[in-house]
Amino acid sequence: MSTVSNPITPATGKRQEIDKRERIVKRVARELRDGYYVNLGIGMPTLVANHVPPGIEVVLQSENGMLGVGPYPIEGMEDPDLINAGKETVSELPGTSYFSSADSFAMIRGGHVDLSILGAMEVDEEGNLANWMIPGKMVKGMGGAMDLVASARRVIVAMEHTTKDGRPKILHHCTLPITGLKVVHTIATEMAWINVTADGLLLEEIAPGLSVDEVRNATEAPLKISDGLREMAL
Repeated sequence: MSTVSNPITPATGKRQEIDKRERIVKRVARELRDGYYVNLGIGMPTLVANHVPPGIEVVLQSENGMLGVGPYPIEGMEDPDLINAGKETVSELPGTSYFSSADSFAMIRGGHVDLSILGAMEVDEEGNLANWMIPGKMVKGMGGAMDLVASARRVIVAMEHTTKDGRPKILHHCTLPITGLKVVHTIATEMAWINVTADGLLLEEIAPGLSVDEVRNATEAPLKISDGLREMAL
């Protein structure tokens, strides 16, 4: 009788998804610098708030009108009036301020956000970004992504490398409606850390246990390999 080793159950599958997300946000959090004003997009990027490196002070901005967003609150300590742009409860840090969405977008459009960390459905080799809608599916609203990618000083996309059915999300050309043209500076996935350059996509870091060929096989766009390619540190 044959046996199946290490079966994937719903529980282990969920654990793997969590591990992927943790790997991505921990790596992105290493890009935070003292004094940065940072906007965290809806979804996975909001988890970066839980991984700010020790000794680093950043100010997290939420486009619904909050400056000084803290980590997710401890269970039982949630305040339903304190939410981020994704309608998730958050905590506040000393000195947190609140204002209208109009003031929030004036802050964004005025170029006062040092770093914007966003999710994505697709990114292509030119740094074009598609992350706001899929034709034919309900859209609650375009959110602030278009303003953020046009105005932030640096844009990092934090996303899983492929779709749930294994199709690449890093493409030659985006197929979904575009959020911004040539706006992405860096792509962070569970497999790799990739910089967008004038000469194309440059693979700078690779996740432990993976080969360059495995990353290339999961990526539609061509990848140039950095001379200093290294293992992704978390």
